[in-house]
Amino acid sequence: MKLKFTLFSVLFSLIITMGFAQKNKESQSIISGKVNISKYHSREDLKEMDKGELLTLYIERIEVIVNILPNIAFATKPGVTMESLGIPETKDNKKALEDNIEASETYFESTIEFQKSILPYSDTTDLIAAILFYESTLKALHTYEDYKKD
Repeated sequence: MKLKFTLFSVLFSLIITMGFAQKNKESQSIISGKVNISKYHSREDLKEMDKGELLTLYIERIEVIVNILPNIAFATKPGVTMESLGIPETKDNKKALEDNIEASETYFESTIEFQKSILPYSDTTDLIAAILFYESTLKALHTYEDYKKD
């Protein structure tokens, strides 16, 4: 009886393992990382904040823009994959996407390192203007589909 149970367990495990080995890796999203902000602000809201809060908002907006804008011709939201766009998922195309994502992450990390050391010296008025500009750019993404019409 124990032999039958052991054989059945081994056979079952082997079948399960083979089943998982045959599954393809899920397609990677073209847009990854942070892709939205929690709130849009008015100039008055921003004037009431201290510089530390403004710096945080500024960096958050840069992150969203870096993750979305370079890929806007493909997608403006996460979840869009090469497969869903009809792009062949060849080894070269997958590698290109991985390289692009890695380059974006590296760029963002180095930009933030620079921003954290230099940005505190910026004028608060300029910082507020930049945040408002970034937010208006992000709001415009909601109307991106309008530009696709013939």
